[in-house]
Amino acid sequence: MQWLANRFQIDLRQPRLMGIVNCTPDSFSDGGQFADTRSALRHCEQLLREGADILDVGAESSRPGAQPLPLADELARLAPIVTAALTLGVPISIDTYKPAVMQAMLDLGVDIINDIWALRQPQAVQTLARYPQCGVVLMHMHGEPQTMQAAPLQSAVVPAVHGFFVARLAALADPAWAGRVCLDPGIGFGKTVEQNCALTANLAAFQDLGLPLLMGWSRKSSLGAITGLPVGERLAPSVAAALISVQNGANILRVHDVAATRAALQVAQACNTLPSGM
Repeated sequence: MQWLANRFQIDLRQPRLMGIVNCTPDSFSDGGQFADTRSALRHCEQLLREGADILDVGAESSRPGAQPLPLADELARLAPIVTAALTLGVPISIDTYKPAVMQAMLDLGVDIINDIWALRQPQAVQTLARYPQCGVVLMHMHGEPQTMQAAPLQSAVVPAVHGFFVARLAALADPAWAGRVCLDPGIGFGKTVEQNCALTANLAAFQDLGLPLLMGWSRKSSLGAITGLPVGERLAPSVAAALISVQNGANILRVHDVAATRAALQVAQACNTLPSGM
């Protein structure tokens, strides 16, 4: 399987790691650590040394309860960091739902738009249609960041998410979208711990859609609910969730801890490819 991402054709025959670059002061995990251009670029370079295949840069937090960021502030945070990151030789993804931000970043030359609203805004569809080589991540979110965890999804989660993706793909039925779309079931976005686990256990239910699957469990509150660990101590649970996701069919993992996840995948691959009877 290949994923078209502007300057790149991403080979998904093996799992790919999308390293998270939060240029936000209020991210749930690393808010404020990489909010200036120099520290963000150093972080990008560190993620690449650790084995990241893609960098996902975001300037507005989508954690539960997060407040919207003014457009001008988002652009001011992103522009210098993205300009520098585009020289690093890997696909650059932008985590945004604002069509104006998508437009500005695509004009700079980014490769992927990662939209938590799954292009439900007509203007977002129109914007990305003008860039036929750009990759796009469609994520399922129940509700919106301000309220999603106060009123999580009530229906059966796997058919609800599957039906959502079917509807979104029907809205993008033009052949120009072929090869560009990746699906993210949206771990933690308006879902209970049990629903997040059910999605991960049932990724095979999305194989009929024939598209790459991205999973983003890294450091999320569901891992804290399961283990009792605070956000700064969720490395092992994050890696475990990543491995389970890949075993169940995920193609791309959106992670903070690239080196540890890469090492775990290497061990899993070595064990799974050993000849029988050794």
